[in-house]
Amino acid sequence: MNTTIENVLPPQPKPKWLRVKLPTGKKYTELRGLVENYKLNTICTSGSCPNMGECWGEGTATFMILGNTCTRSCGFCGVKTGRPESVDWEEPEKVARSIKIMNIKHAVITSVDRDDLKDMGSIIWAETINAIRRMNPQTTLETLIPDFQGVTRNIDRIVEVSPEVVSHNMETVRRLTREVRIQAKYDRSLEVLRYLKSQGVRRTKSGIMLGLGELEEEVMETMEELRGANVDIVTIGQYLQPSKKHLPVKEFITPEQFKKYEEFGLRIGFRHVESGPLVRSSYKAQKHIE
Repeated sequence: MNTTIENVLPPQPKPKWLRVKLPTGKKYTELRGLVENYKLNTICTSGSCPNMGECWGEGTATFMILGNTCTRSCGFCGVKTGRPESVDWEEPEKVARSIKIMNIKHAVITSVDRDDLKDMGSIIWAETINAIRRMNPQTTLETLIPDFQGVTRNIDRIVEVSPEVVSHNMETVRRLTREVRIQAKYDRSLEVLRYLKSQGVRRTKSGIMLGLGELEEEVMETMEELRGANVDIVTIGQYLQPSKKHLPVKEFITPEQFKKYEEFGLRIGFRHVESGPLVRSSYKAQKHIE
């Protein structure tokens, strides 16, 4: 499909394979009650993740740190952009306490970009991991980190606290990066992933979205470059437009095409490939530490 981001297309109706069932089950109901009663903040709820019921049922949840205002203005992301509030130095303990209350087996921690901070938020990142370890020694961790502008000292702070999985998303193919991610750089993200592995991180992970106008060969090229950076795990999902202000969906990718990418990824050596219309970065995250 030879569309580009600049083309203006009318909104497309969602295909049947993007319909999701309402989450149910004892574990989901229990966690939902805890989140509401204790006013806990998870990306699962604030981001209306379609896999929330499935993940919560397996004891996995995702938390966002460093506030809810990002210093970057990516064209795909629903998080608001602007001047962030000052750092909450009590946040590490708050997140650790939330994980304990919810009895989470595997936690995924992510954050907004904090280019306004000298350390770009890496100190709070490390303190959050340490607080979770102290309060929840049985909980395993995945960190979905920003690029920290490629500054190795900031990345080292993540390496030093040894999460089971360290993830950084490419989000899209090389050609579309400037329009989709704006302040990010494709090669810088690849270098962050390569550096993590070189520093001894056991499992590295990345993810991309489809439906922004990318070509099949571009997706496969990105997957090959991720493997070239020794990335172990990749997630591939359908981009869905958060609002009319965000980039439009150019194409709804079929389940058959997602399956094709999964088979290709396993063939070129990824340890795990999660590829499907409803896949998000933390989908089946607990499985990725096995």
